[in-house]
Amino acid sequence: MKLGPATKGSSASLEQHHSEIEEELKKSFEGHELPFYNLLRYHLGWVDPEGKPTQAVKGKSLRAILCLLAGEAVGGNPQEILPAAAALELLHNFTLIHDDVQDEDLERRHRPTVWAIWGKPQAINAGDALHTLAALTVLRLREKDISAEKVIRALQILEESCLKLIEGQYLDLIFEERLDIRVEAYLKMVERKTAALFEGAAWMGASLGTDDEELVTALRGYGKELGLAFQIRDDILGIWGSEEKTGKKPRADIRRRKKTLPVIHALERSGELRQLYQKKELQEEEVNLAVEILERCGSREFAQELAQEHCHQALARLAEFPLRKSPKESLKELALFSAKRDF
Repeated sequence: MKLGPATKGSSASLEQHHSEIEEELKKSFEGHELPFYNLLRYHLGWVDPEGKPTQAVKGKSLRAILCLLAGEAVGGNPQEILPAAAALELLHNFTLIHDDVQDEDLERRHRPTVWAIWGKPQAINAGDALHTLAALTVLRLREKDISAEKVIRALQILEESCLKLIEGQYLDLIFEERLDIRVEAYLKMVERKTAALFEGAAWMGASLGTDDEELVTALRGYGKELGLAFQIRDDILGIWGSEEKTGKKPRADIRRRKKTLPVIHALERSGELRQLYQKKELQEEEVNLAVEILERCGSREFAQELAQEHCHQALARLAEFPLRKSPKESLKELALFSAKRDF
């Protein structure tokens, strides 16, 4: 995984973790040969729509890598934690398939989405299957001589994080119907929708790597702040990102009138934007006008400053306790990447 120039240093170890996670993910599909599973493999970038092997753009696996790094940072063996990391990646992809259905996105990672090819009912099935595979994959921790107590805790963390994430998605959908959203309410929603899985990844990895609850709590806090920085940066890219790098249409969030952080910031300051967002559909010139309003209000700068603030808070959590040097440096890289990434 190429994280970019801001993450030079231990990026080789991140690349290695990415490969290990990929291999662990494939184990989750062993024995599942029904053609239905090609929908899942397609989404993960392994096959084309006909089920033939391909080399498509894959996800960044940040949550899975975070799980491994958190476990290693507190003294655990990342090889023993791999099933947990793979489970998190499967769960994350379950949410992406369902997000694409809910948002009616036609493309992800420069390819048609699952529902765009096979329809919404089968896409929902595919997402549900990934969720189930995630839970089953956690149980493979037993093959790594992880205690039953820790395996049960890992499964509980996975499902609690998932439920919290779904609560956040509920709030996000409700927000689409309102114009009175405030920044504080938005951040509480994002704590669930995005930060919950980042927090859960760090929580799961750390709890598998140590029995020291102070260390686990510190890593959980780091994961939460990382997730907030990641989502805020995602909001910026949803308006100003490059299609070539993000794989999504530029300004797509504006066209859908989504209440992302820059928009919420500007809605509090611009009656003109509020009038635009009361329309059911925006024409191209109105999309351009909305972006101009955001820029006049300084909403892009506001959002980026807040992303940086949560990045710094994540780094502060890492400084609270002594951690293994190499994974600690990689965790710092992830925080910096999340706040400045361009894809």
